Amino acid sequence: MRPKKIILCVDDNEQELSVRKFMLSTNGYRVLSATNGEEAIERFNEAQVDLVLTDFAMPRMNGIELIAKLKQIATHVPMILLSETQQVGNDPHRADAVIAKKSCTPLELLERIKIMSARKRGPRKGTQRVPMTANELAAAS
Repeated sequence: MRPKKIILCVDDNEQELSVRKFMLSTNGYRVLSATNGEEAIERFNEAQVDLVLTDFAMPRMNGIELIAKLKQIATHVPMILLSETQQVGNDPHRADAVIAKKSCTPLELLERIKIMSARKRGPRKGTQRVPMTANELAAAS
């Protein structure tokens, strides 16, 4: 039996987080959850995450900032940014996909996750996972 894919789900709205966590776990994924960016970085460092699913609007560290910091640790992990719209401003971001929450059905989100997590094949040859604490990442930014 193949091991379950691990998804890190991040959202400051605990109700939305629990709905996504339930949806993903009932579809065969192992789900790690976090309610803010610092907690997400800790969870990311603790496990071999296959995909990150994060909300855009969060206090202290928004989804774009979180993805930028997580990509410093592991560039090969696919990351999906959930936003109110597909536009996240003029700032460049490193998200592999931006999905509008309101126009995306749960089935469409699951399909996108399935495709993106299947693409992940692990780090490219010669790349290395570099765990960092939130303080180290803040200092590096």
